[in-house]
Amino acid sequence: MNVYFLRHASAGTSRPNPILDAKRPLDKEGLEQCWMVAQLLNAVDVPFDVIVSSPLKRALQTASRVANEIGHDSPISVAKELSPGASLADFRRLLHKHSGQENVMFVGHNPNLTQFLSATIGDASVRLRKSAIARVDMSMHRPTLQWLVGPNLLSRFYGSVVKSSRRKTSRK
Repeated sequence: MNVYFLRHASAGTSRPNPILDAKRPLDKEGLEQCWMVAQLLNAVDVPFDVIVSSPLKRALQTASRVANEIGHDSPISVAKELSPGASLADFRRLLHKHSGQENVMFVGHNPNLTQFLSATIGDASVRLRKSAIARVDMSMHRPTLQWLVGPNLLSRFYGSVVKSSRRKTSRK
């Protein structure tokens, strides 16, 4: 089993009111980040069995935009176990629920998504920035972090691809 941890993309400044903050949508940068994450997943050709998201709007938008770009046909599953207040025990139950699947993506928030990732790979210290994605191989005796790609690397890679594919023209 491969588990992918995706932190939601950029959604601007958090709001003090928790009800309003739960409805905070992705901003322009977040929409671009979703596209870049999807391009990475298309490049590694991952067929997801299920994509599970926190019920908060920014996470659901991240999950659905990435799913759309990678051609994931199934509906996004929503799990309160990925909400900002969820515990590690909640996450472990959710992980166990999906243990029979090959590739699962969890879309959530910091700090708990980072804590879930760290606990899964043996209390290692990791940092998930907005739109960062990590792959953990759960098939081995001990879960192993295979890779973690943050937004800076995604934007550098995408920027270099765009620049190199442009036609060179002289301005005389």
